[in-house]
Amino acid sequence: MTIREAVQKAKIHLAENQVPDAGTDAMLLLQSACGIDRARYYACMDEELEEAERYLEKVRLRAARIPLQQITGEQYFCGLRFLVTGDVLCPRPETETLVEEALKRLGRGDRFLDLCTGSGCIAVSLLKMGDNLSGEGCDLSGRALETASKNAVLHSVADRLTLRQGDLFEAASGTYDMIVSNPPYIASEEIHELMEEVRDHEPRMALDGGPDGLAFYRRILEGAGNHLKEKGWLIVEIGYDQGTEVRSMFIDHLYESVQVIKDLAGHDRIVLGQRGV
Repeated sequence: MTIREAVQKAKIHLAENQVPDAGTDAMLLLQSACGIDRARYYACMDEELEEAERYLEKVRLRAARIPLQQITGEQYFCGLRFLVTGDVLCPRPETETLVEEALKRLGRGDRFLDLCTGSGCIAVSLLKMGDNLSGEGCDLSGRALETASKNAVLHSVADRLTLRQGDLFEAASGTYDMIVSNPPYIASEEIHELMEEVRDHEPRMALDGGPDGLAFYRRILEGAGNHLKEKGWLIVEIGYDQGTEVRSMFIDHLYESVQVIKDLAGHDRIVLGQRGV
């Protein structure tokens, strides 16, 4: 089977199984399985594909709606490569908005806390791009923390990131200049409406935000005041339709300079505020 024939077979199989962007995924899986990028594909498409079975096995997994990132084992976020497993949410482009807003407000040498750290993509990105920062990442899942630890090592920031297992603030230590979080925010009854890739293959504990999707924001706001320094910032990711409610929660807890920030798609994505004196 030539490279061209294998890719064509993959595209057809993925499309028959309603995989979005079947052509793109077929090429990305070719690169992952065989190290053949798009440029090499066009140069060598009529050559025999020696790793055809390995490639088509990855295609079969994608046709079963396993997330692409879990098959390739990686996802790029803020221009950095992150390791991904089925124990963490796949890093998403909209979360980069949180990192951008956090970096605007973190000063040299500041210390931050990343709640529900998952893969560690937020914490590691802040440490990689910030100015001599240090941070802690907390998560209830020990397996998620294993992935976060590998990502910290991959990007040479492990000496500045402490990872702790626990439920939100129960594992936190001391006070911080900033608290960031991308918590679970899907309403429990809406999880069944998500794409198969998310609903069936990403960890439910990282998705389920309680009956109205707002349970974690209530808990974070109740505890953050005990762990934020004066004038410290709290920054959270939200669902596209949660801006008004979460903003009101920040104001009710006496945060100042409260803002709702949109992502590049124009959706409400971040709520932030500064702890008052």
